[in-house]
Order: sequence, then C-alpha cells, then structure tokens
Amino acid sequence: MFCNKSIFPLKEMMQMPKNCAECGQKMELEIGFYYGTGYVSYGLSVAIAVFNIVWYAVLVGFSWKDNSVWWYLGITVGMLILLQPWLMRLSRVIYLYMFVKYGSNSGRFEQRTNSE
Repeated sequence: MFCNKSIFPLKEMMQMPKNCAECGQKMELEIGFYYGTGYVSYGLSVAIAVFNIVWYAVLVGFSWKDNSVWWYLGITVGMLILLQPWLMRLSRVIYLYMFVKYGSNSGRFEQRTNSE
C-alpha cells in the first residue's frame, strides 16, 4: 500500500502510489481523505495506553509513594513516540479499509455507500 516497505527514511514513509498495483483502486478517494486517520491513530494510542495500564497494574502496581505512576506515564509516552510511525501507517490502512470494500464478484474494490 505504501511506496516504501520500511518506515525509513521518515520523510517518505507515508508516500502512497496513486492506484493499487494489484487491483487499480484509487488510493486517495478525495482530497484530504486521510485527515480522518488522526481519529483512528488516537484510538490505537488509547488502546496501547489501556493495555499498558493493565499489565503495569498486574506486574508492578500503582503507588504515589514509589513514583510508579510516573514510571507508567514515562513508559507509555516512550512507547507511543517509538510506535508513532507504525501507528500512522496502520491508521491509514484501517481508515481506507473502513471506506473501501473488496468486491469478490468483480475482483475490484468498490467505495462503500451510505445505503449499505
């Protein structure tokens, strides 16, 4: 889906071809289509933060006395910063999947409409 398989160089990690090489589906359905991926990325970030709360509470526990709350926040922020390039790409994939479905009869993708 992306021109580069790797996220490096970071300047080029979000470059996409105009059409899919396999099916010819237009990658950008309209100008500014991918602005909505910020919401998807936010949801993924919240899911990671909640996952971290669960494992950290089970393994370490939370206490203000030993600053474990601040350790949790540091670990979570660090993880989100490191994972951000992958989260951005994944959110584009999920967002495109929400608006385009695979048409098994025609072998082509079709844009989803409100009537479905």
